[in-house]
Amino acid sequence: MNTHGKLNYVELAATDIEATKAFFSKAFGWSFTDYGADYTAFADEGLDGGFYRAPLCAKAENGSALLVFYSATLEETRNEVVRAGGIILKEIYDFPGGRRFHFAEPSGNEFAVWSEPA
Repeated sequence: MNTHGKLNYVELAATDIEATKAFFSKAFGWSFTDYGADYTAFADEGLDGGFYRAPLCAKAENGSALLVFYSATLEETRNEVVRAGGIILKEIYDFPGGRRFHFAEPSGNEFAVWSEPA
């Protein structure tokens, strides 16, 4: 449902759309709808969005927004990310309010996953 004034959609660059799709399908069970060779969309994943082909990637250290997943089983999710081909950028660490880790998917975009305190 679209709600006035609320975040509705996110678009991210992807250097390798096929590898990015394969990663999110394997790690998180996502499915995609392709709109030509240079764009793919996902839906019903907390926030709808898409990936467009570009020679760029989103990294927090460069000032990009950081999209953060929630996991009830942080260690299991970390292991799934690695099995799917993700690269761990920051191992699991504590922060006020919980624990989290950061990873990059095959196109280099940085994401994080958080959970409640242990």
